[in-house]
Amino acid sequence: MADGRVIDGTPAVRVATGSKSHGRGQELLRVANEADTSVTTAAVGSVGHVGLEPLVMATVDGKTAFYSRPSTERMETIATTLEEETAPAGGAMAVVEHDPATPVLPTPETGPLSVGSRRVLGGCGWLTPTNVDEYTDLRDDLFTDRAKDDPESVRTAVMQSDLRGRGRGDASTDTSIAAEWTTVYETSDDPLVVVNGNEADDHADGDRLLLESAPLTVVDAALSSAIALRATDVVIYLSETETIAYERVQEAASALDAVTDTGIPIRVVTGPDEYTAGEPTMALEAIEGNHRIEARRQPPGPSEYGVNGRPTLIHTPRTFAQIGALLAGNGSSGASSDPGTRLITVADDDSTLATTELSTDATLDAALSAVELENGWHGACVGGVFGGMTRSLDVPASAPGLRSAHLGTNGVVELLGESTCMVALVGERATFAKETNCGRCVPCREGTKQLVYILRRVYDGEYKSEILRELARVMRTTSLCGFGRDASRPITTAMEEFETEFAAHAKGHCPTGICNQS
Repeated sequence: MADGRVIDGTPAVRVATGSKSHGRGQELLRVANEADTSVTTAAVGSVGHVGLEPLVMATVDGKTAFYSRPSTERMETIATTLEEETAPAGGAMAVVEHDPATPVLPTPETGPLSVGSRRVLGGCGWLTPTNVDEYTDLRDDLFTDRAKDDPESVRTAVMQSDLRGRGRGDASTDTSIAAEWTTVYETSDDPLVVVNGNEADDHADGDRLLLESAPLTVVDAALSSAIALRATDVVIYLSETETIAYERVQEAASALDAVTDTGIPIRVVTGPDEYTAGEPTMALEAIEGNHRIEARRQPPGPSEYGVNGRPTLIHTPRTFAQIGALLAGNGSSGASSDPGTRLITVADDDSTLATTELSTDATLDAALSAVELENGWHGACVGGVFGGMTRSLDVPASAPGLRSAHLGTNGVVELLGESTCMVALVGERATFAKETNCGRCVPCREGTKQLVYILRRVYDGEYKSEILRELARVMRTTSLCGFGRDASRPITTAMEEFETEFAAHAKGHCPTGICNQS
């Protein structure tokens, strides 16, 4: 029996999937519905663990059994056993006892689901993504209603916080968002709020997870921000390929609008599935519908001159989720220099494995407990496509800690196996930068060409580390946007951590044996 509200249903079956396992999850849900039982069933979003999904949760009388990727036969057995109001524990990866009315995913004490704090991910994989009634069970009120009643309290809470923007698509990446809020609020020219959810880095899964599994968390925080800043529009900007996120955000926006009546329209728009399209000023270009998307020269920044010249607050879904945690009274934990939590996606050479939520006073290696590693790892790229290379994950998860270690902050830990050639890998990242940059500024456009050229010369016996470092410095300090500023980081950090591999290549030897030396 399908039901729009599953939190009160018992017995109940939840099928948790992300976009990568959605088809298989729908098949399992169909089997549960066709079992002809009175069991409540619901499709819920991902819990963040791609390797476990579809993840089926069978709940009865305050006890939930978890099943990873069950067969259709097993799914039918789970549904029919629940009909008898018995939790079918046989074959479950975990069984958890909990408050029957909990609005937060009940997690086992051990295993991959036990990792992290699940403050902003609490409802992911447990609540029906677009059901406002279930969402309000997470807190006493809607942030939107609070902002309507007392906009100053919302504005003050954010402006007096030390909350930093999360993700490369945020106009306040790794800096306090209070400055952007202040500028938008003090500019009276019809401001608007943008949720930048266009993230084309396949391994950076945090924004996609929130939009698919907990869209109301993002939309509610964005709409309350608009009210607090006297904005007249909210725009949610997604990649044109994110069909599930698009549908759920549309439904969440409509459902929230129906119960809040703010008069502020929420528009969902899409842009190209391109890495550059997620950069904040290029996102503004895409939202405006411009044919050629290029980075904008700053200043003025988006908070002064954004969409169609209007003052624009642009944050990622991860940042809006942190704003929600702050308004809910949960935003002051973690490192004092970077309060809250950060979503960290662990990936290997081939695929995304799991997204977990770490307090900013934790270290990155805590995230490894969320995945099962069959083999060891030679190194890691931290921060996404243009992240930093490292041998150690004993690094704080906070933005200052990651920056001090010369690593990226886009919420990705990509584990690199023993067969990974660091020289070849950073060459691939440099080539990607050369081929995909927007071409607007010389330091990035010409600098990425030079990065590729100088790296190729390493194979000819010319390892000019000082020239590479100087080129990287120029790009980092003079490029228009984060693309050019970050593009050289994989190379400079690889030279710091794996310099012997560069020296070996210059002598005609690849330590991994995978490079073709001629």
